[in-house]
Amino acid sequence: MAVCVPLFAAAVGRLPSALCLLLLQFLLLFSPCRFGASADGGAPASAPHRRFEYKYSFKGPHLVQSDGTVPFWVHTGSAIPSADQIRITPSLKSQRGSVWTKSVSLFENWETQVAFRVTGRGRVGADGLAIWFTEHQGFDGNVFGAADSWNGVGIFFDSFDNDGKKNNPVIVMVGNDGRLVYDHQNDGETQALASCQRDFRNTPYPVRAKITYYKKTLTVMMNNAFTPNKEDYEYCMKVDNLIIPNQGYFGISAATGGLADDHDVLSFLTFQLTEPGEMVPPPDTTIPKEEKDKYQEEFEHFQQELDKKKEEFQKDHPDMQENLVDDIYESVSDRELRQIFEGQSRIHLEIKQLNKQLDMILDEQKMYVSAVKDMITKKGSDEQGQVTENNLGAILKNQEDMLTYVKEIKNSMGDILKLSGTQHADSAGGIYESSQHFNDIKEHLHVVKKDIEHLVQRNLPSERQNCPNLPHFPSCLSTTYFFVFVAVQTVLLISYIMYRSQQEAAAKKFF
Repeated sequence: MAVCVPLFAAAVGRLPSALCLLLLQFLLLFSPCRFGASADGGAPASAPHRRFEYKYSFKGPHLVQSDGTVPFWVHTGSAIPSADQIRITPSLKSQRGSVWTKSVSLFENWETQVAFRVTGRGRVGADGLAIWFTEHQGFDGNVFGAADSWNGVGIFFDSFDNDGKKNNPVIVMVGNDGRLVYDHQNDGETQALASCQRDFRNTPYPVRAKITYYKKTLTVMMNNAFTPNKEDYEYCMKVDNLIIPNQGYFGISAATGGLADDHDVLSFLTFQLTEPGEMVPPPDTTIPKEEKDKYQEEFEHFQQELDKKKEEFQKDHPDMQENLVDDIYESVSDRELRQIFEGQSRIHLEIKQLNKQLDMILDEQKMYVSAVKDMITKKGSDEQGQVTENNLGAILKNQEDMLTYVKEIKNSMGDILKLSGTQHADSAGGIYESSQHFNDIKEHLHVVKKDIEHLVQRNLPSERQNCPNLPHFPSCLSTTYFFVFVAVQTVLLISYIMYRSQQEAAAKKFF
């Protein structure tokens, strides 16, 4: 807003009201600045605070380091990391793979957003994929590639129908305290805390799952993966009063059997949730002292190597500026100045287009004025088919007024073009009084609104044409004909009654 307002402040006071309206409309439509718009949508007051945890997340591109590892994660089995994803299992029979965080999480409430693909050539896939939060890392096992008898919770994306009930693919949530053995034959139906049916195989877009554990409630939201909208989540399942370990490891695993699918994980993003009003712990408190000292030592070593390389570069290139790196970045004032110039350039182009449209309006108005003058000179004697001289004079006057307004707007456009061109050449700077500029713009908007309403009223026809009266139609029925008709009807009615009485009297003789 501070960038948009000074752009017009110097010119608004010099323009007529109609031009101010046009400029403000273009500003609202085409400019990136929006009057009255909030910089951020703002979360509801009751929503928890979210903080991204990079040590428990991964996302492409450049996912894998030079040694083939994923930062802060460890992969086992058939998992194959690449630059933009991790293939947990390829589409081969009897494969198992998983990835787990190296560090244990130290926060109680959390949210994970996982994007993955499950693709295969067959109509039916196997076995499935699982997202874990457990007390210990389950590197290998027979539960979708992870260890059984876990302590925590697992969300299973089961794509093979083991129990033959034709209810797969299905998403199942199973909790465990370390003593439960997963029931494969029944797809964990007897052990499931909640479930929902979603077809997550061979979707046009990546499947996205949002898993939130907040105040002892675990909620799973799913994206149907049929639209490119990443935030199009819908409810899948929720479990209240779920007790899981306060500290644990995040992981994702997959397995194949007689049938096989490719299980690819594109991203795994973790957020720490904090209740509103509570202090968010600083990131340094969640890092052990030994690990912090190790990172500090690595940073100092890297800084020393960077300084040596800088010195070597300056020796090899003495003609280069010493502050070459600083020239890459711009200061706050330079950025504001650049934004002002870019905004002026866009406005300059819009004003040029508006100027062309005004030229077209001028041509049309001239045509109307010439047509009205021709009608005045060639008026005929027929009053019903021709416009009166007074009405034509009023129309001509309105058109001339409109032509005068358009010429004023066109002249003002030329002044704006000159003003914006001269401002491009200035070095910019100074203090902008945003509140005063807003008040000026509001006043000009009010005046422009009145002028436009007055202009519209003047263009309306002063007198409305009344519909012609219908001619008088003579009546088709006279008084004489009416009485004759009534008499005939009376005679016919009496005759019919007498005929009926004779018929009834004759019929009674037979009884």
